[in-house]
Parts: sequence; structure tokens; C-alpha cells
Amino acid sequence: MSKAAELAALIGGQKALGHKNLVKNGAMVVAQRATSVSGNTAGGIKTVDRMNPEISSAGTWTQSQSTDVPSGQGFVNSFKLDCTTADASLSAGDVCILGYRFEGLELQRLNYGTSGAKNIVLSFWVKTNKTGNYVVNFQNIVTGGTNRTCGKVYTVSQANTWQKVEFPIAADTVAGIDNDNALTAIMYWWLASGTTYTSGTLSNTWENTTNANIAAGLNVNLADSTDNEWYITGIQLEEGDVATAFEHEDYSTTLAKCQRYTATLGGLILPKMRESDRMRANTYKFPTTMRAAPTIPAMTDGSSISVIVQSISTEACFCYTTVPADGYGSEISSGTVISAEL
Repeated sequence: MSKAAELAALIGGQKALGHKNLVKNGAMVVAQRATSVSGNTAGGIKTVDRMNPEISSAGTWTQSQSTDVPSGQGFVNSFKLDCTTADASLSAGDVCILGYRFEGLELQRLNYGTSGAKNIVLSFWVKTNKTGNYVVNFQNIVTGGTNRTCGKVYTVSQANTWQKVEFPIAADTVAGIDNDNALTAIMYWWLASGTTYTSGTLSNTWENTTNANIAAGLNVNLADSTDNEWYITGIQLEEGDVATAFEHEDYSTTLAKCQRYTATLGGLILPKMRESDRMRANTYKFPTTMRAAPTIPAMTDGSSISVIVQSISTEACFCYTTVPADGYGSEISSGTVISAEL
């Protein structure tokens, strides 16, 4: 078999398995929390699942799930950041970044830290009104050791036009990736930064992390005007040296992957359990096994009675409430978001 045939067979096999893309929700189709949230000054996942802006004293932003997408590529959504309060003069440590976080369990097949470590390639579609050089940075958070970093520069040369960006990332044979469910690696798209992270020299290969080198080469400040906006979709990180076509998958598959980190409660019936104290209780099984026992916010039922979460696991939670009068079973209001995010 020729090398080309071997490569085609490998790619075809990965597509058949449906898991060549290491990024979940790269097509931005799942947004369990909301489709648009304004007034962001500290970031955090508020709209599109898994897309985690990190903002520190670099303007105010609206993040949203947009329908502006590259034509003819099969996408229906993108993730958008829109500057609503500008900061044209950044202090040294100010940043605006889009982050995507990995748990170590997801990345073991890359064999980092061994002679058999695998190369990877990143591809994505991006659109912005602000031309210039941007940086994507990869970080391996090494427990008990020195963190590792590798970065790439991409150039936006035409404003308000979707462009595809792709580049390979050489394997790291020096440092392994922790094999656990904790925050182990991050991809960062740098959109604005002070000199703390830009005053050094960017390394295109893996090196021990030096703050000054992390975003060196970034020459734009997306926070400098309320006219600025930035879109991304079609994020794909895969094994190999050449980017392949984006791995589109059905919505239910993507949703199930996202529900490992975030799920939405609602419609949970709490039937009457004991007449003596009018207790209502039930066990709610999560849609899928979550990364860790999730954080559950304060909840009330349809009568504004507090719902008490007695126990939580990665699989389910047990809830109960007591009511002051006889009646039918209580029901938790829909839309309660629980989180086991990294």
C-alpha cells in the first residue's frame, strides 16, 4: 500500500470512529447556558459550551452564539466576542483571551513525554474587523513540574472576511500529560495583552513556560475600540501533520460530549414521600457521567420552596424539599445549570 493510501485509510478510519477531533463543540452548536450575555469583564463560559474567555482589565465584552459563519462549509454557528467598552491603553498584565481547556484523560493518545509522542495539527475559521498578527498558545500544565508552552502566530490580512487558519504543532517528547480528569492543558487564542506576555520571543516548539514568551508576536489590541468583534468556528485539533476536513457530527453527539462538563436540570418531579412532614424527594440522574461531582446552584420548586441537594455524585443528585401545606408533588423550575467545568 502506498503512503498516500495508508494516510487515506487512517483518516477514513478516524472519521468512522467519529473522534479524530480532540475539541468538543468546535462547531459552536451547543449553548446550554444562553445564546448571548453582555457586560463581561472577567470572562468565563456563559454562552457556547466549552468556550471560555479569560478577561482581566481589558475592556467589557458581549459573548454570544452567532449565526455568522463561513459560506459553504456546513457550519451554522460561530462564537463571537464583541467589545462594548474599550481599553486602548493596556497595563502590563491585562489580557483578553479565548481559552479551551482539556482534562488529561482526553490527551493520552498523544503519548507526550515519550519517544513515540505524536504531532498534532490545529485548524479553525476566524473573522474579525481588526487586521494584524494574532497568537494561539498551547500550555501543558505539569503537576509537580515545569509547565510547557508552544505558540503560533496567524495573520488576519483582510477585515470582516472568514479565513481558515491551520498549522502543525510538533510533538513534545520531554513532558508527559497528566492522566487524570483535572485541568491539564489549555489552548489560548490571544486577542489583547499587556507586555507581561508579549515582551519576549514566541517559541514555535515546546519549551518551559516563560510568561514574556507566551503571546509574543501579538500586535493587535482587540479591546481598543467598541467597533471590534471577533468570530471563530470549526475548531479542530487532530493527530497528524496535515489538517483534514472538519469532523461534523450530529447535535445529540456534541451535546452528550458537552454534558460531561455542563448539564441543565429541569422538570424534576419531587413526589410526596412522607405525609407526616409533607416531604418531597427524588433522585435526578444526569444525562451522562460528569467529569466530577457538579456544582449545583440554589434551586426552588414551582412554589418558590427551597430545594435541598442532599448528595451529589458524577452520576446523580438526591434532592428534597418540605412544603407547608398538602398538595401535589413539587417540580424544579427548568433551566438550572449544573457545572463540572475545568
